[in-house]
Amino acid sequence: MIKSMTGFGRCETTRDNRKLVIEMKSVNHRYLDVNIKMPKKLNFFEAAMRTVLKKYATRGKIDIFVTYEDYSENTTSLKYNADIASEYLKYFRTMEESFGIENDVSVTSLSKCPDVFVMEDQNIDEEKLWKLVEETLVGACEKFVESRKTEGENLRDDIIEKLENMLVSVDYIEERSPELLAEYRKKIEEKVKDLLSSSQIDDSRVAAEVVLYADKICVDEEIVRLRSHIEKMKQEIMDGGDIGRKLDFLAQEMNREANTVLSKTNDITTTNTGIDLKTEIEKVREQIQNIE
Repeated sequence: MIKSMTGFGRCETTRDNRKLVIEMKSVNHRYLDVNIKMPKKLNFFEAAMRTVLKKYATRGKIDIFVTYEDYSENTTSLKYNADIASEYLKYFRTMEESFGIENDVSVTSLSKCPDVFVMEDQNIDEEKLWKLVEETLVGACEKFVESRKTEGENLRDDIIEKLENMLVSVDYIEERSPELLAEYRKKIEEKVKDLLSSSQIDDSRVAAEVVLYADKICVDEEIVRLRSHIEKMKQEIMDGGDIGRKLDFLAQEMNREANTVLSKTNDITTTNTGIDLKTEIEKVREQIQNIE
């Protein structure tokens, strides 16, 4: 099964008066690019979260949003920094002596100085909290992957349909090639008749001219490679997996062969068919950019 690089997943977990919500979404990207936005108190879990995510995605620009609420009591405490207060008093006395002014500092005014009193989080059970984060992240990742698979199925069906259309064009070009040679031989014979005003034609000379022409317009090798690339891509898509880069390479090869076919033909119907073929290839290439 193939996966799209576009996806969304969300999971919410509530336990022990704690609520954690993780949402993740992704768009196309050549590599795996992860951006995590979460509360500062969870920052030390970032490396572990990235390790978990790599089990579920290999490509795409993924944004992860984490919200955390702790409803339990006594989650923070007030801390008095005696050393800081002492430093303030020392400098206040220095100012009193230096400037000859009254030191009217009070406990109330001293307590308002920065960092004398600070709010601190209580000690967190990191192992317990990580279990909550991991469980929620895995839940979001699983839903995220499911959404990618669903979109991948749609991509698979669309690409397979386009590949079938491409095979129709390839078949037409292959069938048309011998007809072009026959038509060219007929034109040569008519031209020689007009020049010589005679029905006596040197068949060997005509044959030689046709051979030279055939060598110029022969697309047998290109047709074989095109059909091989198309069938290979169909098989890769049906097999599934992380095949985005491989499919992109095959599409480039198909486009190269189609360009060669167009450069060799001067028949309007074959040219139009070749253009249709290139159009389908470009559509396939666009869709492939969405595959992981």
